[in-house]
Amino acid sequence: MAAFKCPQRTLLAMPAASASPSALYPIHNPIHMRASSLAVVRNSLRLTNPSPTSALSFSTKSRSFSTTMKYSTSSSDASPTSLGSPQLSYGVAAAFIGKDLSWHATRNIHHFNPHKRVQPVKKTPEQRPPSGHDAFFISHLGDTGAVAFGVADGVGGWVDSGVDPADFSHGICDYMAMVSFAYPGHDPVSPKAIMQKGYEAVCNDRTVVAGSSTAVVGVAAPNGAVEIANLGDSGFIHLRLGAVHAYSKAQQHSFNTPYQMSVIPPSMAARIATFGGAHLSDMPHQSDITHHNLQSGDVLVLASDGVWDNMFNEDILKVVGKMMLASGAWTIDDDGAVQVAPSISEMVKVPELSAGGPQALNSQATLQSLVASRIALTAKANSHETRRDGPFAKAMKRINRRERWVGGKVDDIMVVVLIATQDGTMVPVKSRL
Repeated sequence: MAAFKCPQRTLLAMPAASASPSALYPIHNPIHMRASSLAVVRNSLRLTNPSPTSALSFSTKSRSFSTTMKYSTSSSDASPTSLGSPQLSYGVAAAFIGKDLSWHATRNIHHFNPHKRVQPVKKTPEQRPPSGHDAFFISHLGDTGAVAFGVADGVGGWVDSGVDPADFSHGICDYMAMVSFAYPGHDPVSPKAIMQKGYEAVCNDRTVVAGSSTAVVGVAAPNGAVEIANLGDSGFIHLRLGAVHAYSKAQQHSFNTPYQMSVIPPSMAARIATFGGAHLSDMPHQSDITHHNLQSGDVLVLASDGVWDNMFNEDILKVVGKMMLASGAWTIDDDGAVQVAPSISEMVKVPELSAGGPQALNSQATLQSLVASRIALTAKANSHETRRDGPFAKAMKRINRRERWVGGKVDDIMVVVLIATQDGTMVPVKSRL
């Protein structure tokens, strides 16, 4: 396949944006929601802005955070190899808060409903979630049984040029959802290929006049094999039995200048050619590729930099650990070892039907929606912190010791949480904290 280059529209060789989704080859089931047995946990935690410094107490024994991980730097457009593992199901939900918006318990949560198979379409600005420049997608991957999901963060600097950064980020997520939903193969495709298809489509969309976005995209197969492509400073963290199992590292050209896919309008390209300068336009093939094997009870979090700039990995582990323990999804035995409860599969289930439709389901709770909400709300609270330095402030001070930035960094926040379950089984692996 010839290298694709988007920066100037004259270079495009794509089908018309008005073509049917199958011309791409298309895309996604947005998401719908559910009433759950977790209402007691939801009410007890109240989903209000939490204290960012609350400690995680798995047991009375000493605790350490494991951050050992393995990275793979190669990938093909084919799926992760089949491992012959037990079949897993995935509960997936998103939670989001625009930086200038307040939290609403139904509008700011989105559940992936595996029972719904509705052809996704590109959303108008009025149909977009209230997430600012951040966007997400979650979709069936054709008939493979896999789930595709991702987060995109529009680069806010385009506002100074009169461009809405949300057009690019929401557009590419809509197209990645469409591409995933209509995937015609039998084996899962790589997230890098999904990102590439989405990028080509948004470059050919005449309603997206300009813009840039980071992206992190994952594909989770039924056997637990997960592949993730990460471009820029969005990213992921993989948690297992009370420990950090793996996490991503940001791709940046320089501090606060992440790798990003771009659409550069011809007028801007002409000015750069005449007067000099440069623009950033990174490509999906430059993504960092990692492979992971999920087990029942694992939690995978994808998020925009509104989370990573305001929460350290241990902060996320504390939040997730408290939620998993409070719900009973993780339990602690007499020896202080963490294990997965057999009932976890019931906690992530989304009902097949709801008389009230998506909004009624949004008002209920699943384990994944509670975890996503708590992370989003903690990041929101930390972003307004004025005393405790977050990751962004600490990084800035490392670069410039005279820098007086203190506390958090206000930004849009997007979180996608995936929880793996295996029906009716107790995970044999234990983790002693």
